[in-house]
Amino acid sequence: MELWPSVAAALLGLLLLVQLSRTAEFYAKVALYCALCFAVSAVASLVCLLRHGGRTVENMSIISWFVRSFKYLYGLRFEVREQHRLRGARPCVIISNHQSILDMMGLMEVLPERCVQIAKRELLFLGPVGLIMYLGGVFFINRQRSSTAMTVMADLGERMVRENVPIVPVVYSSFSSFYDTKKKLFTSGTVTVQVLEAIPTLGLTEADVPALVDTCHRAMRTTFLHISKNPQDNRATEGPGVQPAQ
Repeated sequence: MELWPSVAAALLGLLLLVQLSRTAEFYAKVALYCALCFAVSAVASLVCLLRHGGRTVENMSIISWFVRSFKYLYGLRFEVREQHRLRGARPCVIISNHQSILDMMGLMEVLPERCVQIAKRELLFLGPVGLIMYLGGVFFINRQRSSTAMTVMADLGERMVRENVPIVPVVYSSFSSFYDTKKKLFTSGTVTVQVLEAIPTLGLTEADVPALVDTCHRAMRTTFLHISKNPQDNRATEGPGVQPAQ
């Protein structure tokens, strides 16, 4: 029983520190976010196993529901524009700008049904997080073995050519007004999620890839600057992430 006063005092001291220090508050919220990812992944994994019995892309709808619930705890709001551009039955490749650990929440706001994702192999070993990604049908590539990564991307490229798969860019506005690692800022805020018009790949060859990449980057950067409040504080247009969608 003598232990409880010490524990209570420590908790009160931590609470006071968080209230007085923005840095402490920032790290506390980040730690909570990471803890939520692990805890929710464990629960979602159980639900996926009970619902579908194993690894299938159908589990992504369950995962998406759990991840989207994070925004309520953190006071985040996602304003999605032109989402209908992702609702077609035709296969497409989704590319999006990368900013921070919060990207996952933005992606889940627009994730189409039966979306197959690509992720680095290291994530597979993050305990319940790796397990839920595996159960969701995520393809893992080993970036240390370029041959493996190139095989996956080559298969994707062949499918784009074979099925005339268009590219659909998705742009998230700058997080810097409410999330900034340098300023240790993590508050509530609104993210604009803009789904751009599909960029066709019909008739393109390997020689057209550099021009295609440039077209995608310019379209995404222009949109990012247009929908963001403080785009100069964020490096979100350095490069898109690739999410192949079926």
